[in-house]
Amino acid sequence: MQEADDMGKPDGTQTDVLEVLRGVVDGVKAGTVFGAPVRHKGITVLPVARIRGGGGGGRGDNSNGRAADGSGGGLGLSARPVGVYVIGDDTVTWSPAVDVTKVILGGQLVGIVALLTLRTLFKMIRDRRQQPPPEEPTMTE
Repeated sequence: MQEADDMGKPDGTQTDVLEVLRGVVDGVKAGTVFGAPVRHKGITVLPVARIRGGGGGGRGDNSNGRAADGSGGGLGLSARPVGVYVIGDDTVTWSPAVDVTKVILGGQLVGIVALLTLRTLFKMIRDRRQQPPPEEPTMTE
């Protein structure tokens, strides 16, 4: 691996990272988001996915401004099914994919909030029952 010279030309590491990032960007195209259409009995089903990604890289310099031994990079990609387009003779309909994980997590969140609310209500009722009745004022002449 060659180091950057004083003119700031990229070294081999930077070139490799850029090539990888270009390859990833080129790979995320409509063909990746839209799956291969499936045809059966006059109906075409076109699957759709959501693809997200992110990346980063870094390189360290020592106090003299010369290239140091440290460099790094990272990349993350995620693909999830979103649904399908169902294409018939004269109609196109959208059928969303149900993410069961999100449904379960949402149900758990609602359940926790409901339990906390009931707990607070029961504490309020208990505290009211435990309070002594207020004393009636006496009249003095």
